[in-house]
Amino acid sequence: MNDSQHCPACGALNQCSLADPRSATQACWCYSVTIDPAVLQALPAELRDQACLCPRCAAVEAQLQSPASH
Repeated sequence: MNDSQHCPACGALNQCSLADPRSATQACWCYSVTIDPAVLQALPAELRDQACLCPRCAAVEAQLQSPASH
């Protein structure tokens, strides 16, 4: 099951605002975090760049909960 609204790693909803027509003009949550490249490389090649990971699989839940440190 691989579509733009589901995480390619676990199949859960990925919360991607760009994949949802109702919020497609808003930036995705992934724009405000840093995802370790090793997490992306762990995906099979055919699943990369097809859909957002969910925050849990992207290992960024802590970044989303804490205030931005810019």
